[in-house]
Amino acid sequence: MTITKTRRLPIPGEVFVEKGQKVNYYDIVARTEIPGDPEIVKVALLLGVEPEDLPRYMTKKVGDKVAKDEVIAAYNALFGLIKKRVPSPIDGTIESISDVTGQVIVRGLPVPVEVDAYIPGEVVEVLPREGAVIETNAAFIQGIFGIGGETHGEIKMAVKSPEEVLTPDNIMAGDKGKVLVGGSMVTLEALRKAAEVGVSCIVVGGIKHRDVTTFIGEEIGVAITGHEEVGLTLIVTEGFGEMKMSRRTFDLLKSFEGYLAAVNGATQIRAGVMRPEIIIPHNEFFEQSSVEELSAGMVPGTPVRIIRQPYFGAIGKVVSLPVELQKVQTESDVRVLEVELEDGRVVTVPRANVEIIEE
Repeated sequence: MTITKTRRLPIPGEVFVEKGQKVNYYDIVARTEIPGDPEIVKVALLLGVEPEDLPRYMTKKVGDKVAKDEVIAAYNALFGLIKKRVPSPIDGTIESISDVTGQVIVRGLPVPVEVDAYIPGEVVEVLPREGAVIETNAAFIQGIFGIGGETHGEIKMAVKSPEEVLTPDNIMAGDKGKVLVGGSMVTLEALRKAAEVGVSCIVVGGIKHRDVTTFIGEEIGVAITGHEEVGLTLIVTEGFGEMKMSRRTFDLLKSFEGYLAAVNGATQIRAGVMRPEIIIPHNEFFEQSSVEELSAGMVPGTPVRIIRQPYFGAIGKVVSLPVELQKVQTESDVRVLEVELEDGRVVTVPRANVEIIEE
Protein backbone atom coordinates (compact mmCIF):
# COMPACT_ATOMS: atom_id res chain seq x y z
CA MET A 1 0.00 0.00 0.00
CA THR A 2 1.02 3.61 -0.45
CA ILE A 3 1.87 5.52 2.72
CA THR A 4 2.16 9.29 2.89
CA LYS A 5 3.63 11.16 5.84
CA THR A 6 3.53 14.89 6.34
CA ARG A 7 6.74 16.16 7.88
CA ARG A 8 6.10 19.62 9.30
CA LEU A 9 8.06 22.09 11.44
CA PRO A 10 6.42 23.45 14.61
CA ILE A 11 7.09 27.01 13.40
CA PRO A 12 8.07 28.34 9.94
CA GLY A 13 11.61 27.68 8.81
CA GLU A 14 13.60 26.53 5.80
CA VAL A 15 12.73 23.55 3.58
CA PHE A 16 15.60 21.66 1.91
CA VAL A 17 13.81 19.26 -0.47
CA GLU A 18 12.07 19.62 -3.82
CA LYS A 19 9.05 17.89 -5.30
CA GLY A 20 10.07 14.60 -6.92
CA GLN A 21 13.24 14.28 -4.85
CA LYS A 22 14.11 10.89 -3.36
CA VAL A 23 14.81 10.90 0.36
CA ASN A 24 15.97 8.38 2.93
CA TYR A 25 15.15 7.88 6.62
CA TYR A 26 17.54 10.40 8.09
CA ASP A 27 17.59 13.05 5.34
CA ILE A 28 16.79 16.47 6.78
CA VAL A 29 13.61 17.82 5.20
CA ALA A 30 13.35 21.15 7.01
CA ARG A 31 14.99 23.15 9.78
CA THR A 32 14.07 26.05 12.03
CA GLU A 33 15.08 27.61 15.33
CA ILE A 34 12.84 27.98 18.36
CA PRO A 35 13.57 31.08 20.48
CA GLY A 36 15.21 30.32 23.82
CA ASP A 37 13.56 30.97 27.17
CA PRO A 38 13.64 34.55 28.51
CA GLU A 39 15.46 35.50 31.72
CA ILE A 40 14.29 38.65 33.49
CA VAL A 41 17.06 40.54 35.31
CA LYS A 42 16.15 43.30 37.80
CA VAL A 43 19.12 45.41 36.83
CA ALA A 44 18.00 48.77 38.30
CA LEU A 45 17.32 47.13 41.67
CA LEU A 46 20.68 45.32 41.66
CA LEU A 47 22.54 48.55 40.82
CA GLY A 48 20.49 50.64 43.24
CA VAL A 49 19.47 53.18 40.60
CA GLU A 50 16.14 54.54 39.41
CA PRO A 51 14.53 52.66 36.51
CA GLU A 52 14.56 55.76 34.29
CA ASP A 53 18.34 55.99 34.75
CA LEU A 54 18.95 52.38 33.75
CA PRO A 55 19.85 52.95 30.04
CA ARG A 56 22.94 54.98 30.87
CA TYR A 57 24.35 52.22 33.08
CA MET A 58 23.89 49.48 30.52
CA THR A 59 27.07 48.17 28.88
CA LYS A 60 25.01 46.27 26.31
CA LYS A 61 22.22 47.42 24.05
CA VAL A 62 19.15 45.69 22.65
CA GLY A 63 20.18 43.06 20.11
CA ASP A 64 23.66 42.49 21.56
CA LYS A 65 24.72 38.89 22.13
CA VAL A 66 25.99 38.14 25.64
CA ALA A 67 27.70 35.22 27.30
CA LYS A 68 26.83 33.80 30.72
CA ASP A 69 28.43 35.94 33.49
CA GLU A 70 29.34 38.69 31.00
CA VAL A 71 28.67 42.15 32.48
CA ILE A 72 25.56 43.76 31.00
CA ALA A 73 25.35 46.80 33.32
CA ALA A 74 27.82 48.65 35.57
CA TYR A 75 27.62 51.38 38.21
CA ASN A 76 30.61 53.35 39.57
CA ALA A 77 30.54 56.00 42.31
CA LEU A 78 32.92 57.88 44.62
CA PHE A 79 35.77 57.87 42.09
CA GLY A 80 35.55 54.14 41.63
CA LEU A 81 35.40 53.22 45.30
CA ILE A 82 31.89 51.84 44.80
CA LYS A 83 31.54 49.42 41.94
CA LYS A 84 28.47 47.33 41.08
CA ARG A 85 28.23 44.92 38.20
CA VAL A 86 25.29 42.89 36.84
CA PRO A 87 26.22 39.76 34.88
CA SER A 88 24.07 37.97 32.34
CA PRO A 89 22.57 34.80 33.87
CA ILE A 90 22.68 32.93 30.55
CA ASP A 91 24.13 32.88 27.06
CA GLY A 92 21.74 34.79 24.83
CA THR A 93 20.69 38.14 23.42
CA ILE A 94 19.53 41.36 25.08
CA GLU A 95 15.87 41.47 24.09
CA SER A 96 14.65 44.56 25.94
CA ILE A 97 15.73 47.26 28.40
CA SER A 98 12.89 48.89 30.31
CA ASP A 99 13.26 52.36 31.84
CA VAL A 100 9.83 51.84 33.43
CA THR A 101 10.38 48.60 35.37
CA GLY A 102 14.17 48.76 35.47
CA GLN A 103 14.31 45.19 34.14
CA VAL A 104 16.31 43.68 31.31
CA ILE A 105 15.20 40.60 29.40
CA VAL A 106 17.92 38.27 28.15
CA ARG A 107 16.61 35.79 25.61
CA GLY A 108 18.33 32.39 25.66
CA LEU A 109 20.06 30.98 22.60
CA PRO A 110 17.70 29.63 19.93
CA VAL A 111 17.16 25.89 19.90
CA PRO A 112 17.63 24.31 16.45
CA VAL A 113 14.83 21.97 15.35
CA GLU A 114 15.18 19.62 12.41
CA VAL A 115 12.60 17.39 10.78
CA ASP A 116 13.88 14.31 8.97
CA ALA A 117 12.10 12.30 6.30
CA TYR A 118 11.26 9.48 8.79
CA ILE A 119 10.49 7.14 5.87
CA PRO A 120 12.35 6.63 2.59
CA GLY A 121 10.42 7.65 -0.50
CA GLU A 122 9.60 10.48 -2.84
CA VAL A 123 8.68 14.05 -2.00
CA VAL A 124 5.20 14.46 -3.50
CA GLU A 125 4.48 17.91 -2.09
CA VAL A 126 6.52 20.74 -0.65
CA LEU A 127 4.91 22.82 2.10
CA PRO A 128 6.64 26.21 1.78
CA ARG A 129 8.49 27.15 4.99
CA GLU A 130 6.83 24.21 6.78
CA GLY A 131 8.03 20.85 5.44
CA ALA A 132 7.06 18.24 2.89
CA VAL A 133 4.87 15.23 2.21
CA ILE A 134 6.75 11.95 1.66
CA GLU A 135 5.22 8.98 -0.15
CA THR A 136 6.41 5.39 -0.11
CA ASN A 137 5.25 1.81 -0.65
CA ALA A 138 5.10 0.05 2.69
CA ALA A 139 3.36 -2.36 5.02
CA PHE A 140 1.51 -0.45 7.72
CA ILE A 141 0.47 -1.65 11.17
CA GLN A 142 -1.20 0.42 13.88
CA GLY A 143 -1.06 -0.49 17.55
CA ILE A 144 -3.45 0.23 20.39
CA PHE A 145 -1.06 2.01 22.71
CA GLY A 146 2.56 3.11 22.69
CA ILE A 147 5.24 5.15 24.38
CA GLY A 148 8.41 6.69 23.02
CA GLY A 149 8.86 8.65 19.84
CA GLU A 150 10.00 8.08 16.28
CA THR A 151 12.84 5.68 15.67
CA HIS A 152 14.04 3.08 13.18
CA GLY A 153 15.41 -0.41 13.31
CA GLU A 154 15.68 -3.79 11.66
CA ILE A 155 12.77 -6.09 12.44
CA LYS A 156 13.70 -9.19 14.43
CA MET A 157 11.32 -11.84 15.74
CA ALA A 158 12.29 -12.36 19.39
CA VAL A 159 9.75 -15.15 19.99
CA LYS A 160 8.47 -18.06 17.95
CA SER A 161 4.72 -17.64 18.40
CA PRO A 162 2.16 -14.88 19.13
CA GLU A 163 1.31 -16.65 22.41
CA GLU A 164 4.85 -16.47 23.81
CA VAL A 165 5.79 -13.90 26.49
CA LEU A 166 8.84 -11.72 25.79
CA THR A 167 11.28 -12.15 28.70
CA PRO A 168 14.86 -11.00 29.31
CA ASP A 169 16.08 -14.38 27.97
CA ASN A 170 14.76 -13.41 24.51
CA ILE A 171 16.90 -10.26 24.34
CA MET A 172 20.54 -10.50 23.25
CA ALA A 173 23.41 -8.03 23.27
CA GLY A 174 23.30 -8.01 19.46
CA ASP A 175 19.75 -6.65 19.49
CA LYS A 176 20.96 -3.07 19.84
CA GLY A 177 19.11 -0.88 17.34
CA LYS A 178 16.58 -3.62 16.46
CA VAL A 179 12.78 -3.58 16.40
CA LEU A 180 12.03 -6.67 18.49
CA VAL A 181 8.72 -8.44 18.00
CA GLY A 182 7.34 -10.25 21.03
CA GLY A 183 4.19 -12.31 21.46
CA SER A 184 1.42 -11.98 24.02
CA MET A 185 3.20 -9.75 26.55
CA VAL A 186 6.49 -8.12 27.55
CA THR A 187 7.64 -8.26 31.17
CA LEU A 188 9.00 -5.27 33.10
CA GLU A 189 12.35 -7.01 33.38
CA ALA A 190 12.48 -7.49 29.61
CA LEU A 191 11.71 -3.81 29.05
CA ARG A 192 14.55 -2.83 31.35
CA LYS A 193 17.00 -5.18 29.68
CA ALA A 194 15.94 -3.97 26.23
CA ALA A 195 16.58 -0.35 27.24
CA GLU A 196 19.96 -1.36 28.69
CA VAL A 197 20.94 -3.20 25.50
CA GLY A 198 19.79 -0.31 23.29
CA VAL A 199 16.85 -1.93 21.51
CA SER A 200 15.06 0.67 19.34
CA CYS A 201 11.54 -0.64 19.75
CA ILE A 202 9.51 -3.50 21.17
CA VAL A 203 6.31 -4.56 19.43
CA VAL A 204 4.15 -6.84 21.53
CA GLY A 205 0.54 -7.92 21.97
CA GLY A 206 0.04 -6.76 25.56
CA ILE A 207 1.61 -5.34 28.69
CA LYS A 208 0.52 -5.07 32.30
CA HIS A 209 -0.59 -1.56 33.18
CA ARG A 210 1.46 -1.69 36.38
CA ASP A 211 4.60 -2.59 34.44
CA VAL A 212 4.31 0.24 31.95
CA THR A 213 3.71 2.86 34.66
CA THR A 214 6.66 1.50 36.65
CA PHE A 215 8.84 1.56 33.54
CA ILE A 216 8.07 5.17 32.60
CA GLY A 217 7.91 6.34 36.22
CA GLU A 218 4.50 7.98 36.04
CA GLU A 219 0.85 7.28 35.42
CA ILE A 220 -0.37 7.16 31.87
CA GLY A 221 -2.22 10.41 31.23
CA VAL A 222 -4.98 11.26 28.81
CA ALA A 223 -2.76 13.47 26.67
CA ILE A 224 -0.50 12.40 23.83
CA THR A 225 2.24 9.92 24.65
CA GLY A 226 5.48 9.67 22.73
CA HIS A 227 7.56 12.15 24.74
CA GLU A 228 8.79 9.58 27.28
CA GLU A 229 12.56 9.32 27.43
CA VAL A 230 12.88 5.69 28.54
CA GLY A 231 15.47 4.48 26.07
CA LEU A 232 13.16 2.74 23.63
CA THR A 233 9.80 2.87 21.89
CA LEU A 234 7.07 0.42 22.88
CA ILE A 235 4.10 -0.48 20.68
CA VAL A 236 1.27 -2.62 22.06
CA THR A 237 -0.93 -4.10 19.33
CA GLU A 238 -3.80 -5.62 21.32
CA GLY A 239 -4.24 -4.07 24.77
CA PHE A 240 -3.34 -4.23 28.47
CA GLY A 241 -2.65 -7.55 30.11
CA GLU A 242 -1.41 -10.75 28.51
CA MET A 243 -3.01 -10.70 25.06
CA LYS A 244 -1.98 -12.91 22.20
CA MET A 245 -0.80 -10.87 19.27
CA SER A 246 -3.11 -11.15 16.29
CA ARG A 247 -1.87 -14.02 14.11
CA ARG A 248 -2.19 -11.81 11.06
CA THR A 249 -0.08 -9.05 12.65
CA PHE A 250 2.51 -11.56 13.89
CA ASP A 251 2.78 -13.28 10.52
CA LEU A 252 2.99 -9.96 8.69
CA LEU A 253 5.88 -8.81 10.89
CA LYS A 254 7.56 -12.20 10.50
CA SER A 255 7.33 -11.95 6.71
CA PHE A 256 9.28 -8.69 6.90
CA GLU A 257 11.96 -9.88 9.34
CA GLY A 258 15.25 -8.26 8.39
CA TYR A 259 13.58 -5.19 6.83
CA LEU A 260 14.21 -1.72 8.21
CA ALA A 261 11.09 -0.21 9.79
CA ALA A 262 10.08 3.26 10.94
CA VAL A 263 8.16 3.20 14.22
CA ASN A 264 6.46 5.76 16.44
CA GLY A 265 4.83 5.09 19.81
CA ALA A 266 2.93 8.39 20.02
CA THR A 267 -0.68 7.77 21.06
CA GLN A 268 -3.57 10.09 21.82
CA ILE A 269 -5.24 7.80 24.31
CA ARG A 270 -8.70 9.23 24.89
CA ALA A 271 -9.62 10.46 21.43
CA GLY A 272 -7.89 7.62 19.63
CA VAL A 273 -7.01 9.90 16.74
CA MET A 274 -3.28 9.23 16.99
CA ARG A 275 -2.15 5.66 17.09
CA PRO A 276 1.31 4.09 17.39
CA GLU A 277 2.54 2.87 14.03
CA ILE A 278 4.97 0.53 12.31
CA ILE A 279 5.86 1.40 8.72
CA ILE A 280 7.89 -1.14 6.76
CA PRO A 281 8.97 0.26 3.37
CA HIS A 282 9.37 -2.46 0.74
CA ASN A 283 9.19 -3.22 -2.96
CA GLU A 284 7.25 -6.47 -2.67
CA PHE A 285 4.50 -7.23 -5.20
CA PHE A 286 0.96 -7.93 -4.01
CA GLU A 287 -1.91 -9.41 -5.97
CA GLN A 288 -3.94 -6.74 -7.76
CA SER A 289 -7.17 -8.00 -6.15
CA SER A 290 -5.75 -7.15 -2.71
CA VAL A 291 -4.83 -3.67 -3.85
CA GLU A 292 -8.27 -3.09 -5.32
CA GLU A 293 -9.92 -4.39 -2.17
CA LEU A 294 -7.97 -2.01 0.03
CA SER A 295 -8.56 0.95 -2.23
CA ALA A 296 -12.27 0.23 -2.20
CA GLY A 297 -12.37 0.21 1.61
CA MET A 298 -14.10 -2.43 3.68
CA VAL A 299 -15.78 -5.40 2.04
CA PRO A 300 -16.87 -8.77 3.47
CA GLY A 301 -13.72 -10.58 4.52
CA THR A 302 -11.66 -7.44 5.15
CA PRO A 303 -9.61 -7.86 8.36
CA VAL A 304 -10.34 -5.14 10.91
CA ARG A 305 -9.48 -4.14 14.46
CA ILE A 306 -12.13 -2.59 16.74
CA ILE A 307 -10.83 0.57 18.39
CA ARG A 308 -13.65 1.46 20.78
CA GLN A 309 -15.31 -0.19 23.77
CA PRO A 310 -16.85 -2.67 24.45
CA TYR A 311 -14.74 -4.66 21.97
CA PHE A 312 -11.63 -2.47 22.16
CA GLY A 313 -8.61 -4.20 20.59
CA ALA A 314 -10.57 -7.17 19.18
CA ILE A 315 -9.53 -8.50 15.78
CA GLY A 316 -11.96 -9.90 13.25
CA LYS A 317 -13.17 -9.79 9.70
CA VAL A 318 -16.10 -8.00 8.13
CA VAL A 319 -19.16 -10.23 7.65
CA SER A 320 -21.57 -7.71 6.19
CA LEU A 321 -22.09 -3.99 5.64
CA PRO A 322 -25.80 -3.18 6.16
CA VAL A 323 -27.00 -0.29 4.04
CA GLU A 324 -29.57 0.93 6.54
CA LEU A 325 -28.61 3.21 9.41
CA GLN A 326 -28.96 1.69 12.87
CA LYS A 327 -29.52 3.32 16.24
CA VAL A 328 -26.66 2.95 18.75
CA GLN A 329 -26.48 3.49 22.53
CA THR A 330 -26.13 7.24 22.11
CA GLU A 331 -29.47 7.22 20.25
CA SER A 332 -27.69 8.33 17.08
CA ASP A 333 -28.40 6.69 13.73
CA VAL A 334 -25.10 5.56 12.23
CA ARG A 335 -23.74 3.19 9.61
CA VAL A 336 -22.66 -0.12 11.11
CA LEU A 337 -20.99 -3.34 10.09
CA GLU A 338 -21.02 -6.88 11.36
CA VAL A 339 -17.67 -8.29 12.42
CA GLU A 340 -16.80 -11.92 13.14
CA LEU A 341 -14.29 -11.88 15.98
CA GLU A 342 -11.45 -14.37 16.36
CA ASP A 343 -13.44 -16.26 19.00
CA GLY A 344 -16.29 -16.78 16.54
CA ARG A 345 -18.72 -14.19 17.90
CA VAL A 346 -20.40 -11.89 15.40
CA VAL A 347 -20.89 -8.35 16.73
CA THR A 348 -22.38 -5.19 15.26
CA VAL A 349 -20.37 -1.98 15.69
CA PRO A 350 -20.36 1.52 14.13
CA ARG A 351 -18.11 1.71 11.08
CA ALA A 352 -16.22 4.58 12.73
CA ASN A 353 -15.19 2.19 15.51
CA VAL A 354 -13.01 -0.06 13.37
CA GLU A 355 -9.86 0.23 11.34
CA ILE A 356 -8.68 -1.87 8.45
CA ILE A 357 -5.61 -3.99 9.04
CA GLU A 358 -3.66 -3.42 5.86
CA GLU A 359 -0.42 -4.69 4.39
